[in-house]
Amino acid sequence: MIGISGRTAAERQSNRRQPAPQCRAYSVRENLLRIQERIAGAASRAGRRVEEITLIGVSKTHPASAIREAYDAGVRHFGENRVQEWEGKRSGTDGLAATWHLVGHLQKNKGARAAKLFHCIDSVDDYALAQRLDRARAEAGLAGKLRVLIEVRMAQEETKSGVGVGELEALAEKFVELPRLELAGLMCIPPFLEKAEQVRPHFRRLRESRDNLAQKLGRALPVLSMGMSNDFEVAIEEGATEVRIGTSLFGPRNAK
Repeated sequence: MIGISGRTAAERQSNRRQPAPQCRAYSVRENLLRIQERIAGAASRAGRRVEEITLIGVSKTHPASAIREAYDAGVRHFGENRVQEWEGKRSGTDGLAATWHLVGHLQKNKGARAAKLFHCIDSVDDYALAQRLDRARAEAGLAGKLRVLIEVRMAQEETKSGVGVGELEALAEKFVELPRLELAGLMCIPPFLEKAEQVRPHFRRLRESRDNLAQKLGRALPVLSMGMSNDFEVAIEEGATEVRIGTSLFGPRNAK
């Protein structure tokens, strides 16, 4: 796996955490080209191939027409934050051969619906929820396994969801016993800090936690979902395989 340690000149170039650009003046296609350039630059600095990194377009509060625009531009993975919002607009994406991720916190009472609506649940942090997802897949007669990621809480913030690092191994050991779920890796949402460089330790710790967990479980955990519009370049330098981009791709969120 990627092992990046120490501070390099390349890392110092991304020292300041820049606010996500306000992209409304540009088309989604133009925004995507800029993002792809930044992804390629971060991958190059880390000695990685750009093909190792998947861009997930986070379409929260944006209409189905914006998703179609992004799809036409080349985006194939999309992330939604809420089950109910996705239910309301998914008909507008009929015919798109895309992969749909739930990236927001999932309440247990919506687990059964989510298991049928999404290809990937990227924010599971509770065994009871995992059991509900597994059971819902069985009851619906859905073929194949549902890909899940465990959301890890990297800072002691009471308002943040996610499992603590110290509880990760015990939870993962239970997950791998569920026959209709495929534990693919880890996800985190670090605290928002002024400089991107300040977030680096959180990303590095998630990578190290993933590597340790994979060794203990004796199985590959290839996915590291970390990094958003404000800090995805640092996340890539630290080994992210999926980055979740909303504002930099679609522009400012529409108020709800």
